[in-house]
Amino acid sequence: KSNAVTTAKITDANVTSAKMFSGFANGITEADMYRLTADLTSDADPISANLERVDDASFSKIGTGVTVSSGVFSFAKTGIYFVQFQGCASGTGDNDNVFLDIKGTTDNSSYDVLARGIGGIFEANNVSSSFTCQSFFDVTDITTHKIQFRLHSLSTDNQLRGDTSQNETTFTFIRLGDT
Repeated sequence: KSNAVTTAKITDANVTSAKMFSGFANGITEADMYRLTADLTSDADPISANLERVDDASFSKIGTGVTVSSGVFSFAKTGIYFVQFQGCASGTGDNDNVFLDIKGTTDNSSYDVLARGIGGIFEANNVSSSFTCQSFFDVTDITTHKIQFRLHSLSTDNQLRGDTSQNETTFTFIRLGDT
């Protein structure tokens, strides 16, 4: 009987890499962000004015991105998306609650509230408040699945802040994967 032990040297030549499926792309394939460019001083359903894709020198969307028309955001690709509404409110009045809503439709007609952010200005000395809401949204058909954003219960001496040169109130869309 022989108790010889055989050893093999592992080299690059005898190690193979796993191959990815054809058409597979690593990482996130769609990501986009819009912002409010001027303050909103009253309720808006949907927020439809003073919207721009972020255009800072360091910003770049990934993929086609989303488009907006009259406050309706449309998707270029199907998939499951992370959607976020980040708001910054300020003012001089007392406002018990300010509501930010993400609304979605799957029939291009009736919208449901998917997520709500609640915040407010509780002191009469120009205090700012930042609050957010987010949701996953399964886009199975780009012609019928849309998003809107709503601001409501804002008192007349407060505002949802917007700025064209920096992000104060933003709308974020990130495609997480296939539907």
